[in-house]
Amino acid sequence: MQSYTIGQAARLLGVSPDTARRWADAGRLTTHRDEGGRRLIDGRDLAAFSVDLAKAGATEEGRPYTSARNAFPGIVTAIKLGDVAAQVEIQAGPHRLVSLLTREAVEELGLEVGMEATARVKSTNVHIDRA
Repeated sequence: MQSYTIGQAARLLGVSPDTARRWADAGRLTTHRDEGGRRLIDGRDLAAFSVDLAKAGATEEGRPYTSARNAFPGIVTAIKLGDVAAQVEIQAGPHRLVSLLTREAVEELGLEVGMEATARVKSTNVHIDRA
């Protein structure tokens, strides 16, 4: 069974190591110590915690109703406007997402660099690489 350090878990959860450490200290995130004294999180425990964390976030007020379950909240880092099309980049934690949409959609949404936005992904073709 793979185990993760606090730092690795934080990166996978999209939070700071301090936040992951606080969750562990509070007992929300189960850890154990290795021979060197480092706190580790069992892979299955981390997976279950990440699902619970996502479910807790999904119940927040103000969330739109959508069938797209893969939501990446982040910040708009770039917008390239063409005559008809536009390219919008969002940095969501360690993930950079690029979306091609119409210029009209960008203008209707009022998107600007520096503002919060959520990229939602719904695809029939998703590739998964093993680390």
